[in-house]
Amino acid sequence: MTSLHFLLPGDPDTRTGGYLYDARITAGLEALGWTLHRHRLADSFPFPEAAELSHAAEILAGIPDDALVLIDGLALGVLPAVIAPHAARLRLAALVHHPLAAETGLDEAARHWLFESEKAALGMVRHAIVTSPFTAGALAEYGVAPERITVILPGTDPAPVAEGSGGGSLHILAVGTLTPRKGHDVLLTALGALRHCDWTLTLAGGARDKATAALVEKLIQHKGLSDRVTLIGEVDGTALAALYDRADLFALASHYEGYGMVFAEALARGLPVIGTTGGAIPTTVPPEAGLLVPPGDAGAFAATLEKLMTDHALRQNLRKGALKARETLPRWPDKARALATLLEVL
Repeated sequence: MTSLHFLLPGDPDTRTGGYLYDARITAGLEALGWTLHRHRLADSFPFPEAAELSHAAEILAGIPDDALVLIDGLALGVLPAVIAPHAARLRLAALVHHPLAAETGLDEAARHWLFESEKAALGMVRHAIVTSPFTAGALAEYGVAPERITVILPGTDPAPVAEGSGGGSLHILAVGTLTPRKGHDVLLTALGALRHCDWTLTLAGGARDKATAALVEKLIQHKGLSDRVTLIGEVDGTALAALYDRADLFALASHYEGYGMVFAEALARGLPVIGTTGGAIPTTVPPEAGLLVPPGDAGAFAATLEKLMTDHALRQNLRKGALKARETLPRWPDKARALATLLEVL
């Protein structure tokens, strides 16, 4: 069986780690000779309206018996009632980047509802594909047995070593959508305490959450950082490669990552990293390549940033660690082959 139906909510060209993973891994399957039937669900997941749930039900009803179906976790977790009638007749698998209830900014009621919904949905699929060992472990709480989980890490494209800013101010790069989980408020608060240091920041990422985007703008003004921080929004791959090339340091204060593809991209360019211990980041960023602090701790982030800004030898040591790590990063063709092997078994 080399035919796969793939259900994904929203615009497949969205430039976030999850969407990029989906695009690259499915393109890899096609390169191996698989036939992909892509089905686009509504943009509103994981909080769809009734009509959007009905649309998802219609898509599943139209898929022939015994077909292999992979559903992205952004949708699957809220579709237990929709997939239940098809669990026996279709070969259902889940692609989980991170549990929906782990998203930052949810109230307790929403978190509980998402947890119970995703637990029910995961109980109906034959297998769960996850993007890190950390997420594999997290699914134990959802009742998914280890033998029903396979880790397929994101790949990383080979990239030239970053040239850097060329001296003068230390140039920091942050890449992440403007959503609560990415911790831009923590990063900007930390940098606001370091105006006495010589640095600039470029922040790349689409404004997917209006409240977060407004908060970022407010913090830049309130902290007096408008002459130091450049917001450039969402950029394509070519522009992003140029940003990595001009950076001296990569920084992102994410509260949680299911893997952290941008951290791997920074390592691929030999950049020292500062991040947090949220989610899978410690398994993506080796200790010799980056410094990690507890998520949400702006004071610790500021202290660590200042250490990196003022200690050239430390930055050089971390750069050496990043250059070593770049040689062991997984590649997309290998990961596509791993997924193909698993899907053939399913």
